[in-house]
Formats: sequence, C-alpha cells, structure tokens
Amino acid sequence: MSRIKRRSARRTTHRAARRATISVLVAAALATAVPAAAHDGSSRPEEKAALGAEHAQEHTKVREQLLKLGGYSQLARIDSLNSLTRSQADVNARFHPKTYGQFAEYFPSPEFAAHIAMLPTGKVLLFSFERMESDPTEEPAPTNTLGRANAGRAFLWDPRRGTGPDAFKKVTPPELVVPDGTGEKRPAPFFCAGHAFLPNGMLGVFGGNLGYGGGAGAKLSLVFDPWTEGWSVNKDMEVGRWYPSVATAPDGRLLIMSGHTDQGWGTSTSVIERFPAKSHPVPFEKTLVPKDVPTDTLRVDAPFGADSDYPHLFTLRDGKVYGLGRHATRQWAFDPVAETRADLPARPDGIHRGYGSAVPLPAGLRGPDSVLVLGGDRDDPNTYRLTSGGAWEKQQPRAFGRTQDDTLLLPDASLLTVNGAHGIRDYGNGDYNPKSDLKYRQIETRNALGEWKLGPAQRLPRGYHSNALVLPDGRIMVTGDELQQLANDPKIDDDMNGSIEIFEPAYLHRGSRPVLDRAPEGPLRYDTAFNVGTSTPDRVKKAVLLAPTTATHSLNTSQRHLELGIVKRQGNNLRLQAPPSANDAPPGYYMLFLLDEYGVPSAAKWVSLR
Repeated sequence: MSRIKRRSARRTTHRAARRATISVLVAAALATAVPAAAHDGSSRPEEKAALGAEHAQEHTKVREQLLKLGGYSQLARIDSLNSLTRSQADVNARFHPKTYGQFAEYFPSPEFAAHIAMLPTGKVLLFSFERMESDPTEEPAPTNTLGRANAGRAFLWDPRRGTGPDAFKKVTPPELVVPDGTGEKRPAPFFCAGHAFLPNGMLGVFGGNLGYGGGAGAKLSLVFDPWTEGWSVNKDMEVGRWYPSVATAPDGRLLIMSGHTDQGWGTSTSVIERFPAKSHPVPFEKTLVPKDVPTDTLRVDAPFGADSDYPHLFTLRDGKVYGLGRHATRQWAFDPVAETRADLPARPDGIHRGYGSAVPLPAGLRGPDSVLVLGGDRDDPNTYRLTSGGAWEKQQPRAFGRTQDDTLLLPDASLLTVNGAHGIRDYGNGDYNPKSDLKYRQIETRNALGEWKLGPAQRLPRGYHSNALVLPDGRIMVTGDELQQLANDPKIDDDMNGSIEIFEPAYLHRGSRPVLDRAPEGPLRYDTAFNVGTSTPDRVKKAVLLAPTTATHSLNTSQRHLELGIVKRQGNNLRLQAPPSANDAPPGYYMLFLLDEYGVPSAAKWVSLR
C-alpha cells in the first residue's frame, strides 16, 4: 500500500473510531435529557428534575466538551498548556541560563508558521494555510481540498513592536486560480512549497498544493518583497512541485529541485529549474522586483525519487550545490555553471532519513566545505559529516534520535537543536496524539569540539512543520507545528492560531554585549575591506556574517557562518575583510555580528554582498 493510502486508511479508521466514541458519550449524556433536541451546553431544569443537580451538571460538562469545536474540548487545551507550562518550569529549574540558556517568552501568533523567513528588514515572514480543522487529532491542512478553501495565508512579525497582536501584519498572498478544475480564485495555496533568498533580499517561493492526490504539486512561482511587503506572481514553473527544495547558487540564481508533480503524491520530478531564467537579469537591486519572470531548466536532472522529497541543498565553497537526499544512496553534487551532476558516496548509515536537520559547518574565514547531517531517524542519534571532497565521517551523537528537528548555526559558531518528535505526527504516543515524551522538548547544543549536551525544555512539543531561526539580536525564535498549537490554544476562537517561543542562548547571560554602532549601508564587494564603528573596540575579538534562515520541514538551505578578518583597528573603527568570493558566500543579505572573547554577540546590523 502506498504511503498516502496508508495515511488515508489510518485517518479514516481514526475518524470513525473517534466519531463512534463521541456518539456514545453524547448519547449517554443526552439519553435522559428532556427535551432531547436541545443540544446546547446550558444547564437544563428537566435534567435536574430527572437526574438530580450533580448528575445533570456532569452531563452538561460532557456536552460542552464534546459538542464544542469538533469534539476536542477547550478545557483539554487549557489543561494541556498548563501541564506543559508546569513541566517546563520543573525541568528548567536545574539548567542555569549562563551555561545552558533559557526560554524567556511564550506568546500567541496568528499563524501556524509551517514556513518562515528572517527578512533583512528585521521582520519575520510566517506562512502556511487556512485550517480545515481545529481538532488536533485530525488533519488541519487542506491537502485534499479543492477550491477556495484550499488557500494560503501569511503574516509578518515585527519583533521591535513586541509580542502583542499589533506586532503582526497580514500579508495575504495573491488571489489566483490554480488548475484544480473548480475555476475558483483563492489566496495562492503555497504551503509545502520550497523557498530561498534572492540577492536583493526578496524571497522566492516555488510550488504548493493543488488540493488532490494526497499532495499534487502546483507550478506556482511567487516572490515576497520585504521592502514593500507585497507579493508578485511570476510565470508558472515547467512542472508542478509539492515538497521541493530551493538553494541560492553563487551567481544569485535559485535552483529548484525535487517535489511531487501535479499528478499527486509519489510522482516525483527530476527536472531542475532555475529562477530567474538565464535570459533575465539577477535581481540585485531592491527596485528590481521579479514579475512575470520565467524559470528555465538545466541540462542535467536530479533524480531524487519520491522517497527523497525536500532534499537538503547547500552551496559549498567549491561553487557546487550539494544535494543530499533522504535516501542514503541519493547524494549528488551539481555544478550550476557546467550544468552537470557528480555522484557522491552513499551516506554510511544506509537508511532512509525522514525530516531531520543538515547544517553547513563553519570553516573560519572561508565558506563552508562540509555539511553535518543529523536527525530524521528516531533510532539513530549519530551525526554524519560530508566534506566537499565526497568523504563521509560519523561524528559525535546527540543524546537520542529524533525527527522533525531544527538545527541552527549561532553567531558563536555553535549549533543549537530545537524541536523534534518520534515520527511525522507521532510525539511518542502514537499518531495524532498530542501528548509528547518530554525529551523531545529539550534543546541540544554542540560546541566547537563537536560535543553535544542536552539543555532546557521548550514549552510546546513541536514536531512536523516546526521551525526556528536566529533573530538579529541573537535570540532564537521557535514556532510551528499546527497540531500542537491547536492542542494548546487557550483561546481557539480568536484570531491567534499559533504560538511563538523565544530562547535566549547562554551567550546572552554572560555579561554585557559588545556594540556594533555602524555598518555600511551600500553593498559590499567581495575580497575588499570595509569599515564598521563600535563604541566597545577593546572587547571585539571576532566579526562574523550569519546568513538569515528560511526554513520548512526541517529543511534550511540558507544557513551560513563566516568569520571576517579584522585587518585594522583605529579608535572606534574596525576595518574588516569581506569574504573572498561568491562561492564562499552567495550574494545577498547577511547579519553582521561583533563578538567578544566569550562568544557574546552584539546586536547585528544587515549588510549585503554583491
């Protein structure tokens, strides 16, 4: 039986069992109620007379919990969130912030955030879909829904405006008709698309859902402009894509690979597309907004297969794009200039890895020349390093195996893993059961020696569709996983469907920060020196560039960490050396941090490379 059919069968069985349970409980609660047709949650005099006040009140509570919000009670949501809050406090009491960091904030968000992007304006783009369900034991996404109900949605969060509703702005995607046979316009159904940054800071978003076939891929090609906070529509891709991956090549063009076609789940495409097409200029300027721009195809293909959806893609300093498939044997290096593909050795674990992390490892003053693959298998805690030369090496393990995890590069070159689960919709207690093993809520960090250690617990378990990114002030934003957000929403009827947690890494608890007062506003040229201003010059030991995150499904193709040489110190001015080439750091926007000897970062300023 195919994967989608197995999922469908499980959901059908689950829904039937759940409806039967609800029917039994409702019938029991209503059996002696008079009149039987009055199905509100209020207390009824007839029940009190027939059953007694205490028994009638029990029936009222059952009705309120089962008949409200599809059978998943609001009391259950509140109780779950309270329980998670208490267990988080109990666990984290033994982790000192100076050594392990701490979770500092938790607040509601209007968006599930299956997709995120840290924009060069300092705002965060969050997007996913309009929900079909408020019950976390059911599938809320409109994967098999035709017409207007199958719609995308998007919001901006501005951290400078705080954490309340006013800090969020809706940025609805363009209304259009997709070829689903209905002819109905709707906000572009771009969830489960792929995305990467263009050199001008705009985000290219490719693919999405047509609403049938368990995940039929749309040909959508959209761009979000962070400077005007609007969307533009480009010419359709050559093939539909559901779960594709996208990476920025050294020339600034985006390579789009993999994904299931418009024929439905399991019909993968091996066609590689490039945006913008070579007949169109690369958008380096903020004013150059791609509209009606086509893709073109590379001469080489990328045969990842249906079991390697969302392959990890990374541009390493040899200028090649490394495509690391979920299946152990599907590992390739692509040359975007020669348009060729080279085989890489199979990953030594020999297994299929589901949704887990992969990170390009810092390499000092040069761009990364290796990638660390981790997560995606609940039984294997090991990590695996691939060098650009094609050699694999088993690295030190994490505390336990987990899937759906998100691993971030931090300004001090350490790694941080947040989120994780037992399986796609399994948090350790079976599919579509919101209860989670506490271990999946604990972060893990990796130091310069490659050693991992467990740390404090986040409030919510976050597995499938979870996300995280580094903010310009060095804090970590954690969000995503619509099922857990629905299961723990204390006000399910308001417009705040999701939640965000803020983690403060240990470096923010080791004293005051160095200060970055001034950075160039214009683009930086490769292999040239530039000046920055700091009122704490004696404390600055390092300068680093950190690429902003855009991520989904444990896939983060944009991460990058480079040190910058400090070539001269003069008073409150530092002269820094830009990266050697676009192979080391593809053109685009980066966060520039200054660090002291303890790894404490300044707040970042944005710079762009040309």
